[in-house]
Amino acid sequence: MIRKAVIEDIKDIMEIIGLTIAEMRSYSNTQWDENYPREKNFLDDIKEGNLFVIERERTLVGFMCINKVAPVEYNGLNWSLNEDTMVIHRMAVNPDYRRMGIGSELMKFADEFALSNNIRYLKTDTYSINTKMNCLFKKCGYNIIGEMNFLGKEKPFYCYEKLLNKDCIL
Repeated sequence: MIRKAVIEDIKDIMEIIGLTIAEMRSYSNTQWDENYPREKNFLDDIKEGNLFVIERERTLVGFMCINKVAPVEYNGLNWSLNEDTMVIHRMAVNPDYRRMGIGSELMKFADEFALSNNIRYLKTDTYSINTKMNCLFKKCGYNIIGEMNFLGKEKPFYCYEKLLNKDCIL
């Protein structure tokens, strides 16, 4: 089940963040660390109604933020369309629940959520060495359109887009 996150979810969300950061470090991925993302990012997402969680048997196993806020670093990239878009941010699945289709389910939810808000264009990004997210985006029909420097990281972030067709959702 996917639902809007509530303040009471913050402990579980931050636990997933800790597990995800530890896993990322195991393959030298520094995309997330003690500086980002922070609890405040998620509290703001919840307050703005942009954070969604996915549960399995009443256990919070993943989350994603989806809104209309694109990083300024997206400016100047060669996006296919110049129209309203939704952007996926801060997505993670508890490592103990990976390879069960949860990430794909969250991505499908993003498609449906965008269309339900009359948006047919999605954007997102991830660190170039985050092989798991790069694979998920490609699997879910996203096309890489370029790269940007972001968050002061050493390597670039790959930027992705997806044009939705109301008749054909992932």
